[in-house]
Amino acid sequence: MTTVDQIAEAVAAPRVARKPKRTRPRFKDTWWRHLTGVIATLFALFPVAYIISAAFNATPTLTGSRLIPRHVTLDNFRQLFSTHVSGSSSYAAAHYARWLLNSLIVAGSAAILSVLLSAFAAYAFSRFRFRGRRLGMLALLLIQMFPQLTLVVALYLIVLKTGDVFGVLGLNHLTALIVVYLGGAMGVNTWLMKGFFDTIPAELDESARVDGATPAQVFWGVVLPLATPVLAVIALISFVFAINEFAIASALLQTTDRFTLGVGMQSYIDQKYSEHWGPFAAGVLLTSVPVVLLFTFLQRYIVGGLTQGSVKG
Repeated sequence: MTTVDQIAEAVAAPRVARKPKRTRPRFKDTWWRHLTGVIATLFALFPVAYIISAAFNATPTLTGSRLIPRHVTLDNFRQLFSTHVSGSSSYAAAHYARWLLNSLIVAGSAAILSVLLSAFAAYAFSRFRFRGRRLGMLALLLIQMFPQLTLVVALYLIVLKTGDVFGVLGLNHLTALIVVYLGGAMGVNTWLMKGFFDTIPAELDESARVDGATPAQVFWGVVLPLATPVLAVIALISFVFAINEFAIASALLQTTDRFTLGVGMQSYIDQKYSEHWGPFAAGVLLTSVPVVLLFTFLQRYIVGGLTQGSVKG
C-alpha cells in the first residue's frame, strides 16, 4: 500500500515546468541593430584614424593629406622632443616632455583631490540632516549652469590677488590651476557621488558604530570601499577634464615651462611654428595614452558607478 500511495502522490504532484531554452535572435530580425552599431563605431573612430594618419604622415600640413598616408615616418614624434633647428622650421627648444609632465601633475592631483572632496561633501549630504542641506545641494547644482568662459575673467582676478598673499596660488603656478579645477568639478561630482551613497544601506553605518567604530572608521572602512565604482568614475571624469581643459589654463599659465599640453600644443598650429600639423597630431596621439590606460584600468567600475549613482537623488 505504501508503494501504491507513493506512486499516486508522485503522479498527482504538479510537474516542475522546465524553462524554455532561449533561442538566439536571427540576423534577419536584428540586422538594423548591427548596422547602427557599425555606423556609430565608424563615426566615432574616424577622427581617431585621421589623427593617427596625420601623426605618421610625412606631409607636415593637412592640405591634401589622406586617411592612409603614402609616406610613413616617425619624424613627427622625434620633433616633439627635438631641441635643434631643423632647416627653415623654427623648432626652438621643444617643451613637449615638460608639458606632458605638467598635465599629468595637474590632472592626477585634480582627480585625487576631487574624489576626496566630493566624497566628504556627498557623505555629509547623504547621511546627515542639517539646516541648509537642500539649499547647499541646490547651490552646487546651480553653479554648474554657468559656462567656463564666463568665469575666466573672475578667476584671473581672484588668482592674481591671491598670489599677492600666497605666491604658490598666484598666476603661472600649477597649484593655483589645480585649486581652480577642484572648485569647478565639485557640483556634478558631489551629486553623482551622493546618489551612490544613498544606495548604501545606512544600517551598515549603525552596525559599525555598535561594534565601536568611530565616525572616521565608518567613512573610511565601511562606506568608501563600497563606493569604489563611483570613486573610479569621478577620478576618470576629473582626470579627462583636467588634461583636456584649455581656456582657464591659457589664462592662468604664462610661461612656456609651465604650460599644460592643451596650451602648449596649441602653439604648433597658431603660426608660431608655421602650423606644423604633423607634430601636433603626434603630440595629441601620445597625450591619449595616459587616458586610455586609466580608462582600461577603471573600466570594470565605470558602468556600475554611473548607473547606481543615478538611481537616487
